[in-house]
Amino acid sequence: MRMHLTAAAAGFLLLAGIGAAAADTVVIQPEQETVIKEYVKKQPLASVKLPGVELNIGTALPDTVELHEVPNVKYRYTVIDNRTVVVDPETRKVIKIIQ
Repeated sequence: MRMHLTAAAAGFLLLAGIGAAAADTVVIQPEQETVIKEYVKKQPLASVKLPGVELNIGTALPDTVELHEVPNVKYRYTVIDNRTVVVDPETRKVIKIIQ
């Protein structure tokens, strides 16, 4: 009986962890992504290099990277290694990489 409870508790914690990780995922609506892409085309930025930083979804950008506003969108953007990067300004985490 005790073994069953321990396995059940471990399974619950595993599922709770997966749910928490999924809750951290930011989804940009297609309309917002279109607005961002169009704005970025009209407001090109010089690309910056970030040696030693692996650019992935969830990567937190250092404070030295300047984030730029997109009107009527809560997210910010910058260009790193010639890729447009959409960032949550509160956490500075990359939420989308637009090729």
